[in-house]
Amino acid sequence: MDSSNYLIFIISAFALGIVLILSKNQVQPRIRRWLAIFASVMIAFAFGLIIYSFLA
Repeated sequence: MDSSNYLIFIISAFALGIVLILSKNQVQPRIRRWLAIFASVMIAFAFGLIIYSFLA
C-alpha cells in the first residue's frame, strides 16, 4: 500500500479524535460512547501504522 494512504488514514483518525474531544458536550451520551470506542480503535490502528512505517 502507498504511504500516502497511511498518512491520510492517520490524519483522519487523529482528526476524528480531536473533533470528539472538542464536541463531547454536544453529542448524546449513547452515541458518544460508540464514537469514542470507534475513534480509539482507529487511533490505535494509526499508531500501529506509524510503527510499521518506521520498521518497513
